[in-house]
Amino acid sequence: MACGGANQHSISGQLNLSSQTYQKAASKRRRYRRCKSAPAVESISLHSNHSTSIQHSESTVQKHHTSSIKVIIILAIYLGVGTVCFYLTRHQMKGKKTNGVVDAVYFCIVTMTTVGYGDIVPDSVATKLLACAFVFTGMALIALCLSKAADYLVEKQETLLVRALYMYKDVGMAEILKEMETNRVRYKCFMVFLLLLVVIIGGTVFLSKVEELSFIDSFYCVCCTITTLGYGDVSFTTKAGRAFAVFWILTGTISLAQFFLYLAELNTERRQKKLVKWVLDRKMTNADLEVADLDEDGVVDVSDFIIYKLKEMGKISEEDVSIVMKEFEKLDIDQSGTLSAVDITLAQSFQAIG
Repeated sequence: MACGGANQHSISGQLNLSSQTYQKAASKRRRYRRCKSAPAVESISLHSNHSTSIQHSESTVQKHHTSSIKVIIILAIYLGVGTVCFYLTRHQMKGKKTNGVVDAVYFCIVTMTTVGYGDIVPDSVATKLLACAFVFTGMALIALCLSKAADYLVEKQETLLVRALYMYKDVGMAEILKEMETNRVRYKCFMVFLLLLVVIIGGTVFLSKVEELSFIDSFYCVCCTITTLGYGDVSFTTKAGRAFAVFWILTGTISLAQFFLYLAELNTERRQKKLVKWVLDRKMTNADLEVADLDEDGVVDVSDFIIYKLKEMGKISEEDVSIVMKEFEKLDIDQSGTLSAVDITLAQSFQAIG
């Protein structure tokens, strides 16, 4: 009986210990779920932070809008300077000419986008050197500036598309923002594809009507232009055609580049999702637990587990973890392994003194 009582007491103690351990783990999980890890995470919360989501979205759009204005100003300066330079040196250019100003702007666009039809070419040392300078400047402008402006315009159209899709559905702004965030790349790819179709159809029709080319030659010229092949056997030769080409070539070449960029991004995103699914579905082993035990205390807590899984998914690297750990050690003044308000105050005081 005494032995039975001792066994019962031992089992009861183990159950209480297990219950306490479970409660501690549950409490840690609850604390972890309640923590606010970063402002970016707060901005996409669906229930408690609706206004924050909208404000974050509006601030992002406003930032892109400001950048787009800067891009327009830079592009205007580039085209203005180029037009003046090539207009003044128009007698040192050879090829089919229509109007001095239109030809100068047309040559700037053809040079900047690297289409290079060859219908107007430099014919002196000065104009050749000038063209070399403008082609490098133009390529840098497209790579650094115009692509951002195009991305902003696509995002604006993407927002309109998503709102149109949910126009007759009873959903709030938070749900719309979540849909945009989840399928952002897909919507961008779709919008650029539609724009590309409009550019191709519009260019083909215009060339066949205004430049009086056959349908095949018109389509051939469109393909050679937007891919920047620019063979030069077919191009814009009229004043109206070149005025149209100034806007059309810029739109077409950038749209095609953005389309392939979004396709590559979409493919990368799909591969990343497959990797995440594989990591989450894979069964944990004892070897995995040993690797996940960052502090080597024989126990893997929730933070160790999350860091290990994120590393497997490729979201973070060992170097990222090391950098964050160094920052933590700087803030952990009392070296207790935890951060408190006292640690933060002391760390700020030391930084101010230093």
